[in-house]
Amino acid sequence: MPAVLSESATHAARDVRVLVGRLRRRLRQTYDTMDLTPTQISALSRIGREGPLSASDLAAAERVRPQSIAATLAVLEERGLTERRPDPGDGRRRLLSLTPTGTALLDDGRRAGEEWLARALHERLTEAERRTVVEAMALLDRVTGP
Repeated sequence: MPAVLSESATHAARDVRVLVGRLRRRLRQTYDTMDLTPTQISALSRIGREGPLSASDLAAAERVRPQSIAATLAVLEERGLTERRPDPGDGRRRLLSLTPTGTALLDDGRRAGEEWLARALHERLTEAERRTVVEAMALLDRVTGP
């Protein structure tokens, strides 16, 4: 039988989920996404982190149907953000990787988001509050770690 969750754990989980969603949306507003959808940005980011990947591996990682990932990849390729190359281990397969344009888009987005967040933390929080944020991040890292 599953353990009964404390009210504080349930409340904290809801607050973290809502805050992380708002933070992600705000970070996306800090840079030009080339009008990509959140799904397209997610796929592009995963290719950047884990690539090169096959389309089927990407679909599985993103938890979408292969038909859905095909439409997403068509947009990314059309905009020159990704490319397909033969798999060196299996010439029948094609692997997706970022183009220099795709890499630049992700790098610029990360940089803009970090700059916005650093500025907001500096302007809106005291030094003691920023230390509290760092401590809270360490706690959340424990939650997500192995």
